Amino acid sequence: MTTTDATAVPVRPRRQNPRGDQVFHAAATAAGVAVLLLIVAIAAFLIARAAPAYHRAGWRFLTEREWFPDDPSRAFGILALAFGTIVSAVLALILAVPVALGSALFLTELAPPALGRWVGHLVDLLAAVPSVVYGLWGVYYLVPRLIPVSRFLDRTLGFIPLFDSRNNTYGRSLFAAAVVLAIMVLPIVAAIAREVFRQVPTADREAALALGATRWEAIRLAVLPYSRGGVVGAVMLGLGRALGETIAIALVLAASFKVDIHVLEPGGNTIAANIATKFGESGAHGREALIASGLVLFAITLVVNVVARGVVYRSAIAAEGRP
Repeated sequence: MTTTDATAVPVRPRRQNPRGDQVFHAAATAAGVAVLLLIVAIAAFLIARAAPAYHRAGWRFLTEREWFPDDPSRAFGILALAFGTIVSAVLALILAVPVALGSALFLTELAPPALGRWVGHLVDLLAAVPSVVYGLWGVYYLVPRLIPVSRFLDRTLGFIPLFDSRNNTYGRSLFAAAVVLAIMVLPIVAAIAREVFRQVPTADREAALALGATRWEAIRLAVLPYSRGGVVGAVMLGLGRALGETIAIALVLAASFKVDIHVLEPGGNTIAANIATKFGESGAHGREALIASGLVLFAITLVVNVVARGVVYRSAIAAEGRP
C-alpha cells in the first residue's frame, strides 16, 4: 500500500520566456558579428592605406633591410623589423613560460589555498603596470644590471652565435628587450594557466594519488594532459602581447635596422616600436610605409592566433578521445 505525502508541494512547470530567448540570441549574434566586422574593417583600412607603399617598393618591402621610405632614391623594407619582432618575442616566451607555468602549478597544486590566492593576486598586479613604466625601469635599472649576465653568457656560451658578442659590447640589445617582454608576458600566461589548472577534476588528481603516484607524477599524468589546450592558448596570448608591445621596446632598444642573430649586441628594432617612434616625424610616404608594416604585424598575429586555435582544438579532441 502506498501513501502520499499531503505536505508535498507540487512542482510547477518552468515558465517559458521565448521573447527573452529571442532578445538574448539577437544580442549575442550581433556581438559576434560586430567583432568580425571590426576585424574586417581594420584589415581593409590597413590594406587600403598600405597599397601605395607596396606598389612603390614591390617585393623589396619584404626583403630589404633598410628603412628610408621618404627618400625615393633609397630602398626600404621591413625584414630587419620583422626579424627583431619575432626574435624578441620568441626569446621572451622562452624566458617567461617556464616561470609562469611553474608559478601557476605551485599556486594551484602545492601552496596552501590562502597563500595561493594572495600570491596569485600579486602576480596579477604585474599585468596592471603600464608598459611605459616597464620601459623606464628596463632602460635605467635592468639594462645596466644585465651587462654582467650578458658578459657571462658570452664567455660561457659564446661558441653559439646567439650568445656571441663580436665586439664585447652589451647593453640595449634584443636580449634586454626580451627580458623586459618576458616580465610583461609572465602575468598573462600565469593567470590563464592557474585558471586552467583549477578546472582539472579533483577526482583525476585523487585517482592518481590513490594509485601510488607522487605529487609530481599526479601533476604530470592528471593535470598537464587535461590542461594542455588551455596552456597552449595562454602561451599564444602571451606571444601576441610580446609581438605587439611598443613603448617598452622603443625605450629599451638602441634602435638599428639590422638582421643579426647576435642578440647580446646593442641594436635591433621591432615593427611596433618603429611605428611608435617614426610615425610623428614621417612624411606621407613614410606613414604609408609604417601602415604597411603594421599590416605585416597584423598578419603575423593573425597567423599566430589561427595556429593557436588549431592546436587548442586538436588538444580538446585528444582529451575527449576522439580520432
